[in-house]
Amino acid sequence: MSVPISAPDCFLFDIGNVLVTFDFEPALAAARRRSRRGTLEAFQQVYALKDRLESGRLSDQDFIDGAIDALGYEGSEEEFRDLWNDIFSPNPPMWEVAGQLAERFPLYLLSNTSGLHMDHLMAKFDVFRHFKDGIYSHSAGCMKPGEGMFRQAIERFGLEPERTIYIDDLPANAATGRRLGFDTIEYQPEQHGVFLRELKKRGLEVKSGAVARRP
Repeated sequence: MSVPISAPDCFLFDIGNVLVTFDFEPALAAARRRSRRGTLEAFQQVYALKDRLESGRLSDQDFIDGAIDALGYEGSEEEFRDLWNDIFSPNPPMWEVAGQLAERFPLYLLSNTSGLHMDHLMAKFDVFRHFKDGIYSHSAGCMKPGEGMFRQAIERFGLEPERTIYIDDLPANAATGRRLGFDTIEYQPEQHGVFLRELKKRGLEVKSGAVARRP
């Protein structure tokens, strides 16, 4: 089990339900309205393609072609791409924290995601300018909660896990972080105050415009 630290060297952030929230349901409903085969079986095929996409076993283009074919989607490829990407919403409280932390610490990303989504996120949401780099499942060729992505982050960014605060919303991912020695905080957007208290335990307190270290 990791032990809370009082002076971290850096932070490692998950993306989904940490920096942004996401909801596939509106996109799926929109796809169903434009598809000849909006069945459960068709959407299960799309989800299977999504898993291959995010693990780096399928290219962006092959995913789009396969999903359009599985659904019998009648819109354009560009429309489907926009629909698939339009699932994210900002998490402003965490954006404020990330912006303030970035003034004092290097910030990195560690996320199960696709190239399609990363291109969209980086273009649309300003919060990602605060991050120096990231490890993403589609390019890493592996996914959390496996250890591979974490080990790639340790190697590429020169992380010392015990001096790195890792933030993730999923218990299985958080468990891997703890097993590898990261000072792990399990985060839920609706319980942001709990997260702020965890930072405070580590000597960090979010102020209006700065992250202060308590004496």
